[in-house]
Amino acid sequence: MWELITANKRKSIVLLTVMAMLMIAAGMLIGEAIAPGAWIIGGFFALILWLILSLVSYYSGDAIFLASAGARQIKRTDHPVLFDIVEEMKIASGLAAMPRIYIIDDPRPNAFATGRDPEHASVAVTAGLLNRLSRDEVQGVVAHELGHIQNRDVLYVMLAAMMIGVIALMADVFLRFLWFGGGRSRSRGRGSGGGQAQLIILLVVIILAILGPIAAQMLYFALSRRREYLADACGAAYTRYPEGLASALEKIAAQPGMAEKKNRALAPMYIINPLQGAKSAVGLLSTHPATEDRVRVLRSMAGASLADYEQAYKKAKGGGLVPSGALKTARPVGVRPAWQEDPNQPQPTPQERARQTSDMLWKLNKYIFLPCLCGVQLKIPPGFKSTKTRCPRCKRMHDIPRG
Repeated sequence: MWELITANKRKSIVLLTVMAMLMIAAGMLIGEAIAPGAWIIGGFFALILWLILSLVSYYSGDAIFLASAGARQIKRTDHPVLFDIVEEMKIASGLAAMPRIYIIDDPRPNAFATGRDPEHASVAVTAGLLNRLSRDEVQGVVAHELGHIQNRDVLYVMLAAMMIGVIALMADVFLRFLWFGGGRSRSRGRGSGGGQAQLIILLVVIILAILGPIAAQMLYFALSRRREYLADACGAAYTRYPEGLASALEKIAAQPGMAEKKNRALAPMYIINPLQGAKSAVGLLSTHPATEDRVRVLRSMAGASLADYEQAYKKAKGGGLVPSGALKTARPVGVRPAWQEDPNQPQPTPQERARQTSDMLWKLNKYIFLPCLCGVQLKIPPGFKSTKTRCPRCKRMHDIPRG
């Protein structure tokens, strides 16, 4: 997939360049609209803003996204099975480094990846994903997200999100200025003889302020749909089991409504848009392809290679998707059987899996666990001030350890 990686790197550079030009032009227009002759000052401040936000997005964009989602990093001891799955897919995808793993306290299944490159990448999954999906389905989701990392989608998404946010911010600031204090400046401009030119500039800026964010969103959404198909292709190839990802997509899309701690900036990053819920209609403002189309392509694959995905995609959607270089080097890959639990080991029930995930979240929240002889697991909140507590079942008293 070197063609796709190179293309995404090139798109990121082009995006930064175009963003710089647009922001400087917008700053110059806004400066001139506010005060005649102030276009130089407006362009200078726009350039400084672009430099600051570019650096913040490149070096700290992933941390900002993860914090916005309420994600917290976990260790292998917190969830060994999830770490095993990510490590397996890291090897299958050929990533240079193990991604950091985060958990989001959300009962609805979903996941996303972020980071500026494969050496600084993270995968975040919700508690609902671990509770509701089988091992094969979780593996399919993780493989999809590692496909985004390998294809360098995550850097482009961070830069694109920054571009949209900056354009919307500048438009909002300017429109608020016009509403609350722009009239006096415009009156002075008309009185000095430059009224007609000032009015034209003002109209251009207003049009850009209104249409700019909409156009940027539409372009971003169109690019997002294509990258989701490509990540599905990678996920099927890494797992060698397309049905796992197809089944996971159906389960995730079946959850209606808006999930907690989601916002519009983060929505395009998830494997299924949490703001769309079970709706499958795709329009100009859809961040993801229709789930039915993605599932249909995956279940039409004759094998598990990129070439098999390309053939299934052409039958379902028409046209090509996978870069030609990747198709030339793709080797035939058969579909593996579904993962089988070890019959000699006791397997957790869905209720036990949910309890394990819940206990992990309690521990991340700094709760103290006290096992009682009667079998009850006492969970003491970090702000509990007493030094002792009583078991609600057997009434035994327990000392609460501190420090």
